[in-house]
Amino acid sequence: MTRIALDPFVTDLDGESAALRAAGPLAEVELPGGVHVYAVTRHAEARALLTDSRVVKDINVWGAWQRGEIPMDWPLIGLANPGRSMLTVDGADHRRLRTLVAQALTVKRVERLRAGIEALTDASLARLAALPAGQPVDLKAEFAYPLPMNVISELMGVDAADHPRLKELFEKFFSTQTPPEEVPQMMADLGALFTKIVNDKRTNPGDDLTSALIAASEDGDHLTDEEIVNTLQLIIAAGHETTISLIVNVVEALQTHPEQRKQVLNGEIGWDGVIEETLRWNTPTSHVLIRFATEDIEVGDRILPKGEGLIISFGALGRDEEAYGPTAGEFDATRTPNRHIAFGHGPHVCPGAALSRLEAGIALPALYERFPELELAVPASELRNKPIVTQNDLYELPVELGCPFGHDA
Repeated sequence: MTRIALDPFVTDLDGESAALRAAGPLAEVELPGGVHVYAVTRHAEARALLTDSRVVKDINVWGAWQRGEIPMDWPLIGLANPGRSMLTVDGADHRRLRTLVAQALTVKRVERLRAGIEALTDASLARLAALPAGQPVDLKAEFAYPLPMNVISELMGVDAADHPRLKELFEKFFSTQTPPEEVPQMMADLGALFTKIVNDKRTNPGDDLTSALIAASEDGDHLTDEEIVNTLQLIIAAGHETTISLIVNVVEALQTHPEQRKQVLNGEIGWDGVIEETLRWNTPTSHVLIRFATEDIEVGDRILPKGEGLIISFGALGRDEEAYGPTAGEFDATRTPNRHIAFGHGPHVCPGAALSRLEAGIALPALYERFPELELAVPASELRNKPIVTQNDLYELPVELGCPFGHDA
């Protein structure tokens, strides 16, 4: 089996995903830093593995970890070994840690956030409208980033004053280009910041999920300080990064498919279809690290060996022709059915999926209603991905907004 090296600079994600699919349902890959793992690249096999109890989150199962082959300054160490949380445990421990978060993020409870998200969206659009006319705007920085970060911070009780530092640290956390000598300090700084947030909430609790986690631990649910801190970090990281990329990717998809954009703005295609197709076709999460095989597992005509690491290549399996037919590589907002698994599958499915969909479902229609003449300020071929192998994340999304509401204002 030929090993495919994932490009640390992410210069051609579509080409890389195609190469992974061509390698079969299970591909040998080399992560940045020379770490060897396997990747599942097909939809059906991914669904099966994500519900297979022989594939676990315990890093101590990983043979390379046991042998001391994974250095602590590996740029992706924070994703492979992020500390004890619902992300890194299975079975009863996973259910215990996940229950409180899942209860806070049910569809019904998330729907209660609608008014707040609408207000934040309106405020963001007003700021965009106030920018100097005729100048390109980075829609990612000015619109796609602030909304999810503000929403998840309010949910978790994180002060807006911490946003700049969080942005700086998460940039390093996700990047494959963070110098190895900076990795240990970056991890320590993230831990210190989230520990401070938890300690502040312990002293001054509020109506937020962090305070609820602390109260649950004091009421007998036995969450340790490490579990609370790591859960907070996990939710903040996942709760804003995925939604930023989703909003950006939808705009890119519509701007590069003008006929479908016209149909969306005319009401012929619903926004739900646009969002779901973008999640499949240009998924926010390109690869998810990392699970480990407790025994040899058949994957199609291949074997995932015991003790090996497994990543889920969502960018590859989202365009799997066996799952989505011969048009899998095309963007089609009318696609039905569209049973993608961009938010995962099985016991570790993303608990924030409903929140991400709600934010995108509010922000995107409002953006195009306010700026129906919006256009990319550069050719789509010039948009560049950041060096993040786990996130499908652009550096920026330069646009020309046009006149608000489509007329001179």
